[in-house]
Amino acid sequence: MKSHHTVTDTADKLEALLTKKGMTVFARIDHSAGAKKVGKSLRPTELVIFGNPKVGTPLMQCAQSIAIDLPQKILIWEDSEGVTWLGYNDPQYLKQRHHVSGCDKVLAKVAGALNKFATAASQ
Repeated sequence: MKSHHTVTDTADKLEALLTKKGMTVFARIDHSAGAKKVGKSLRPTELVIFGNPKVGTPLMQCAQSIAIDLPQKILIWEDSEGVTWLGYNDPQYLKQRHHVSGCDKVLAKVAGALNKFATAASQ
């Protein structure tokens, strides 16, 4: 999803929105800062890791292996043209990857929430 803001501004908006919605923001990783520390260059790239056990726990009850992909993550990066993008794993991908069954309502809720969070942060 394309953002109308810089990587930092998009990540700031996302973090504020997640906190306001009662999500726990576990980490915000600035991959470009990490690259700089080892003498490498990387366009702005940040990963926001967040979640809520009210949503994550039911998913893990359906398929415990999904825990490897939790908490949720949204990646924000700048491409070679200077355009900022947001991306995340589609819950349907996680459903297939972990052979999740019986959690379609929870997965749909997660998909809707991820889309809303990313859309709001990108505007």
